[in-house]
Amino acid sequence: MLYRVYTNARRSSVLTDLVVATDSEKVLEYCRQEKIPVMLTGRHPSGTDRLREVMGRLEADVYINIQGDEPTIRPEHLEAVVEPFHTKEARVATLKVEIEEAAAKDPNTVKVVTDDGGRALYFSRHPIPFDRDGTGGVKRYKHIGIYAYTREALEFFHSLPESSLESAEKLEQLRFLQNGVAIYVVETPFDTVGVDTEADLQRVNRMLSEVQRS
Repeated sequence: MLYRVYTNARRSSVLTDLVVATDSEKVLEYCRQEKIPVMLTGRHPSGTDRLREVMGRLEADVYINIQGDEPTIRPEHLEAVVEPFHTKEARVATLKVEIEEAAAKDPNTVKVVTDDGGRALYFSRHPIPFDRDGTGGVKRYKHIGIYAYTREALEFFHSLPESSLESAEKLEQLRFLQNGVAIYVVETPFDTVGVDTEADLQRVNRMLSEVQRS
């Protein structure tokens, strides 16, 4: 799975450097065997904190955090997530994709609501926005966990304690919102499947099999 994430991300033209950051000796050894650039880090409470350590070793204008359990990532995702840094004064950016009602009810699927300018209003495991009258037609969006940050944003995140909303929802991006940092959210037509369970793995295998047959 890690190999597929790496090879898919390498196809993107927006990356000047790509490295696996891990605190696992097993992952380190695998990457070395496969000739994948890898960096051994200390243990961190979040991927954002790990990326800050990477930032101390690699110089860049924008840093993209790509999860190693996202085998369906596409170059288009990476191109989309850096767009706000070209068109807006973004410090943090991420992605969303429209989802159906059933997916919105799943607490493992993080939902996001944005303003008309594309800035996140809130992220939640609850199906937001709530359709109070039950009339239907309410659009809901899944948050895709690919982030891009400026150096300043990563330093600011690291300087802050865990926020109360972050603690309640177990969503680290809420630390930014609760401290007044705008997160720009770009819509993509391409969904992803993060592999957290055996069922997720089976779903990914089916999707990849269908792509190979088409």
